[in-house]
Amino acid sequence: MSSDSDHRHMAHAIRLARKGRYTTHPNPRVGCVLVKSGKVVGEGYHRRAGEPHAERNALAAAGTEAKGATAYVTLEPCCHHGRTPPCTEGLIEAGVKRVVAAMLDPNPLVAGQGLTQLSAAGIEVVEGVMQAQAEALNPGFIKRMRKRMPFVRCKLAMSLDGRTAMASGESQWITSAAAREDVHRLRASSAAILTGVGTMQADDPSMNVRLTAKQLGLEAGLSPPQPLRVVLDPKLQTSPSANMLNQTGPVLLICGEDARLKAAPLEAAGAQIVTLPLDNDLLDLREVMSLLAEQEINEVLLESGAVLAGAMLDAGLIDELLVYLAPHLMGSGARGLFHLPELLHMSDRIPLRFTDLRQIGDDIRITAVPAVERGE
Repeated sequence: MSSDSDHRHMAHAIRLARKGRYTTHPNPRVGCVLVKSGKVVGEGYHRRAGEPHAERNALAAAGTEAKGATAYVTLEPCCHHGRTPPCTEGLIEAGVKRVVAAMLDPNPLVAGQGLTQLSAAGIEVVEGVMQAQAEALNPGFIKRMRKRMPFVRCKLAMSLDGRTAMASGESQWITSAAAREDVHRLRASSAAILTGVGTMQADDPSMNVRLTAKQLGLEAGLSPPQPLRVVLDPKLQTSPSANMLNQTGPVLLICGEDARLKAAPLEAAGAQIVTLPLDNDLLDLREVMSLLAEQEINEVLLESGAVLAGAMLDAGLIDELLVYLAPHLMGSGARGLFHLPELLHMSDRIPLRFTDLRQIGDDIRITAVPAVERGE
């Protein structure tokens, strides 16, 4: 049974977990607080994949004070050997008397077994304290474990009249510098950035993170990894001299099997090439998402034109929309947000639900999620 103090200490653990926002993938973001006689005796968070988990860091900080303490952890402690030893073993060996977990680990290798192991060792376990807030820390990890698909955010910038580019194709810059910095934070928190070959040819983007560790608030010794840049390029039309290939960070080009013959110059330029079957010269977007999940990609940031964005939305592959709304008008000849099949009736509308609205510089950032699932 949980108490007000349980919620207070779990909120502390959640704040700690957020410190790993940019550095833990493919692992989840996890925080842990050890409390004894009402006093915090140790705390920690998972800093980076391959390093100790949050529980191990908190135990190290607490030392002998961990004996008889309550551990508050945002995710069920792991009970299997990976790159680090099981956290359940560490908690048992330290003599922790109670473990409060915000949520069960969706990883099939754990999935309740961690709490069962702790309980069998005589430790009191409580589960479900601030579960919704804990789940919000790791939407990508949770979805990949449960559905074998990454969590996809679609980032869009538009004018007040809903336009993303002038009729000429010019689109830099629709939004303010503050909004663009916010996008770099989104990139830094994403394991992959996804775009289409049309955007590559039109804009020749870099799609990398251009914020420093200090700007991201990272602790000493941590630096933001560059996300995997993924280009859907069925016929392999990307130029070997593309800006993306001249920047630090990995690039993955996904093409049709017949286009593999064009791969050598791009591979020499540093790109990884993966082929998938084509259907009418198009890649199956669901297969693309499955491929990224197999590569342990938790969160994908979609930065593309209206065609790919519309196709992803129509296929039900977008989990969250982030729309930056700029205070100007671009005219009726300018380009819209999504290319979608013609919707003739009000009943054909795609319903969304707003989850957040805030001002970023001169712009407004709207966060919305699909109100109903599509494409299943």
